[in-house]
Amino acid sequence: MIKKLLIHAALAGTALLFSATPLLAGPTIYFGENQTPGQTVTGAPLAAKNAFLGQLTGVGTETFEGFNAGDTVPLPITFAGGAGNIVATLNGTGEVAKTIAPSPGNPDPNAGRFNTTGATAAPSDGKWWDVSGDFEIDFDVAISAFGFYGTDIGDFSGQVTVDLTDTSGVVHTFIINNKIGGKNASLLFWGFTDTGNAYSKIVFGNTNPGAGGDFFGFDDMIVGDKAQIVPPGSVPEPGPLALIGLGLVGLAASRRRR
Repeated sequence: MIKKLLIHAALAGTALLFSATPLLAGPTIYFGENQTPGQTVTGAPLAAKNAFLGQLTGVGTETFEGFNAGDTVPLPITFAGGAGNIVATLNGTGEVAKTIAPSPGNPDPNAGRFNTTGATAAPSDGKWWDVSGDFEIDFDVAISAFGFYGTDIGDFSGQVTVDLTDTSGVVHTFIINNKIGGKNASLLFWGFTDTGNAYSKIVFGNTNPGAGGDFFGFDDMIVGDKAQIVPPGSVPEPGPLALIGLGLVGLAASRRRR
């Protein structure tokens, strides 16, 4: 009983920071949002990303730092997979954007978007994928894990939609639970893992397409295949092992007394 109460308390505390929601026969979703991050990566988005990465091994992150500002579609990106490389190609709308330093006449030249790469403090430089319309990511190898940081989402009263096309051609639609009508320069992390399915394409849209100019920043993309998801129970819980050890010690002491 004590052990169960401790686990529930730990989970309850974690849920205040971010959500990791297992869906019946579908992906486990990781989500965290901060409406006033101050162009830093902390709090719920960081906790959600760390929880997501805790379920993966050997995955890489695309930071867009290796591209030139203005690079546009098609944009191929290579990730290390479980058995070879995975090539993700960005198509649709968008381009690589670079941080512009504020000036007295223009205190927010990046219009709320910002670089999230390594950002535990406000970065003075950096790049991201800058997009307002629909865009998609096609994969040459089916994936089962995906995550990203998004900046400045929802201030034009829309929520981001995600369509996952699986290897059978079935489309699974999700709506990212970002705050509708939120603040400028907000930050979120959204990701999923799915041990039961694999996906060849992801399409991003918006529930309020009429917003038109609702740009958002897309950064630190993480991609993994099924082999890179850590199997459940692969790391034994310390509690049961400790109890077994204490039991063996007690048994040995009992035998010595006899």
